[in-house]
Amino acid sequence: MKISDFHSHTIFSDGELVPSELIRRAINSGVGALAITDHADFSTIEHNLGNLKKVCDKINGFYGNFRVLPGIEITHVPPGLIKDAVTLSRKSGALIVVVHGETLVEPVEEGTNLAALKEDIDILSHPGLITEEEANLAAKKGIFLELSLRKGHCLANGHVAAMARKTGARLIISSDAHSPSDIMDEGKYMAVGRGAGLTEAEIEKIKENAAVLAKKTVV
Repeated sequence: MKISDFHSHTIFSDGELVPSELIRRAINSGVGALAITDHADFSTIEHNLGNLKKVCDKINGFYGNFRVLPGIEITHVPPGLIKDAVTLSRKSGALIVVVHGETLVEPVEEGTNLAALKEDIDILSHPGLITEEEANLAAKKGIFLELSLRKGHCLANGHVAAMARKTGARLIISSDAHSPSDIMDEGKYMAVGRGAGLTEAEIEKIKENAAVLAKKTVV
């Protein structure tokens, strides 16, 4: 089964590549489904998704079974405004909504994890020292907790994996790619899982769950 990657960035935020080059490089690395999830807040959500949908509409069906999904990473939005940002993202066509979690390496406002998990999101990215209460909420709502390839964000991967095991929350492995060197391949994907202490069977389960998410369409 091919890997999926639901967290990546382009020149629409702080990435280095235009969407088409990111897509081409991901395909070349063995990615079967990709979500482009540029950092955004109320100033850029509609702009980013409007343009991403144009690319996705052209690409999907062009490279066989490969699929690219328009997404967003709601980033450093105050916890009390996350609901409004999620609503706007869905209204603007986001199939994958990611919220930038309380990573250990950025000053994300406390309460972001909990506020995000109460909303209609797909992934809480690099959630740092996520609490058991928050992980339980993720499990209840079917929200994925991310194990990250990215330097710095990956520091809490082991903790996130342990919380997911304890609560039954679903995990996802993502690249958080910003440059060509960040793009995920099978070897990097497996290394993130193993580094977080997961078994081969657990990593395969993540692949299966991600493949289901890759089929997501507008409801």
